[in-house]
Parts: sequence; structure tokens; C-alpha cells
Amino acid sequence: MSNTLFIDGQEIPFAPGQTIMDASLEAGIYIPHLCHKPGLTPHGSCKLCTVEVDGRSVSACTLPAAAGMKVDNNTPALQEVRKTLLQMLFVEGNHLCPTCSKTGDCTLQALGYHFGMLDGHFPPFYPRREVDASHPDLVLDRDRCVLCELCVRASREQDSKNVFAISGRGASAHIIVNTSSGKLGDSDLTLDDAAAHICPVGAILPKNHGCEVPFGRRTFDLHSVAESDVAHVGLQKTEHHDE
Repeated sequence: MSNTLFIDGQEIPFAPGQTIMDASLEAGIYIPHLCHKPGLTPHGSCKLCTVEVDGRSVSACTLPAAAGMKVDNNTPALQEVRKTLLQMLFVEGNHLCPTCSKTGDCTLQALGYHFGMLDGHFPPFYPRREVDASHPDLVLDRDRCVLCELCVRASREQDSKNVFAISGRGASAHIIVNTSSGKLGDSDLTLDDAAAHICPVGAILPKNHGCEVPFGRRTFDLHSVAESDVAHVGLQKTEHHDE
């Protein structure tokens, strides 16, 4: 049997070791996601990439692709579940898009547009978590953290620094800095690190750079989240082949 699977009836190839997410993005098929990033260990925390495989709900970013697998991705029921998950993410943090310097570059915001989300639906939590502005170049706003752990994985796997971690469980879970003081300013994180720029929301932001790209010209002002993710994977694939 050839190394192909079916997503919404479309047959697509996959390479050994690839997940459903890997194969779909390479084929130009968008599966919504927030905590996934090509090149980092899959995590499966946001659950926005939930798909149906042979009647089972699974995370597309963690399940290995298998020959003949039949995946349902773009169904009304799945889209409604994803929209509900997204609404919960919005109300669990202080995501006030009009006042956030990340607007236009925020994946969470772009997903809201993708799903036609007009309100948070649920009562907002308005959390009051610590904001850490001790670093000379970066600020950590825990009220916006969605616990995707992209910064945790990027710091460990790409920067080899292990700056971030998640502490606590459930509603008490929050991002911490691995220094004796717990302050970002006492870490070895630099503005050039992958972890400094990988946050999909506005939890980690550079100082003094907020409006260098004008509103209306930012990533998701120009392209949808689906177009941006698929194009990014295609660019990485081209660069890899060129090497």
C-alpha cells in the first residue's frame, strides 16, 4: 500500500514519520492549530487541530499518518467544536485586540476571524497574573499566555537555553521563568532567540518595536491564517530542497 492518506476524501502523500498535520500542510490543506510549529516537538495542548479518524477524535499534530487513513477535517461539527475552544481561550485571558500591539500578527486573533467569531460567548475571566518587564528588550505578559508551550519548546530545542516552563495545573497553570528570581531580566534570553518571537499571541513582546509595521500591513492583515501557514510550510520545503 502506498504512503497516502485521505483528508475529506482527498488523497495526499506522506513521508514516514510525518503526522497528519505535517502531511496536510505540505499538501496545502489547512488544519487549524495554535500550539503547533514545524520543527518543534508536537505538543497537542490547544486541541484546535482535532480531527476525526475512523470515528475517533484525535489531535492532528501528534497522531502519525498511516496508509489508507481516512481523516475528516472540515465538517460543521468539528468547526463548531474548534470555535468553542477558541472562545474559551479568548475569555481565559486578557485578549483585548484593539489595545494590543500584537494585533494583525496574532494567531489567536487570526483564528477568530477564520471562524467568524463575533464574541467570546462565555463570561470573561479577567485574570490578574504578573507582568514581567524586567528584561531590557522583552516583556512577558502572563495575562495573554494561552499555555501553548511554543516558547518552552523553542527555548529548549532551538535556543538550547531552557528559559521557560509551565507551573501549576488546571486554572492555576501559568508560565514561569527558570531563574532563581523568576524574573525574565535574570535569564539569558536574548532578542535574537527563537523563543523571543514564537509566541502566537501577545504574551512575549519586544520593547520599543510595537509599531514598526503599521496596522493594515501586518501578517494577518494581508493574508488569512490558513494562507499564511500553508505558504510558510511551502517556503520551508523549498529552502530545504535548495540546501
